[in-house]
Amino acid sequence: MLNIALPKGRLGEQVYQILEEAGYPCPSIREENRKLVFENPQAGVRYFWVKPSDVAIYVERAAADIGIAGKDILLEYQPEVYELADLGVGKCRMCVAGKKGSREVRDQILRVATKFPKIAKNYYSALSRDIDIIKLHGSIELAPLLGLSDVIVDIVETGTTLLENNLEVKETIVPISARLIANKVSYKFKHEEIIRLCQQVDGLANSKEAAQ
Repeated sequence: MLNIALPKGRLGEQVYQILEEAGYPCPSIREENRKLVFENPQAGVRYFWVKPSDVAIYVERAAADIGIAGKDILLEYQPEVYELADLGVGKCRMCVAGKKGSREVRDQILRVATKFPKIAKNYYSALSRDIDIIKLHGSIELAPLLGLSDVIVDIVETGTTLLENNLEVKETIVPISARLIANKVSYKFKHEEIIRLCQQVDGLANSKEAAQ
């Protein structure tokens, strides 16, 4: 069977819907319970719920053959996995944001608050910009409001939180969406099954995107 790591929450539910429609159902996953592992031998799949930021770890270390992780997680942690397909769900973007109307002072070190230090560092390194990374774990938007940072690097979906806190997007670093990833050893030994699932899911995702 293929072991599939699904991210908990709304994204995981969206992804499971795609997998179900692609021919990999597991009816017990829709039942009201607190189980974390669900399997359907007839469809050849075993699903389990995982914290979104942990999916890539489960796949990299072969606890899962495949999984679904946000592009932000792949860019930040750079796990040793294969990225097989963009599922076209969970769309948002990684952005630089700051106070409305504020301007960057080029001859000063830029203070950047973020949950994604590697993405921020790589972005500003490509711009040859000196920065001071301030890693935070919650309410990143608060940092520039209280003078802790000049800007933030964070995921933006609708922009409502920024707007309500007198912040605005300054730059878009990269678009983000859910990606289908595979363990490198599993990809070798379960190649046919993984490729078949990938083609089914990728084709379904593309048809849905074309219909929108």
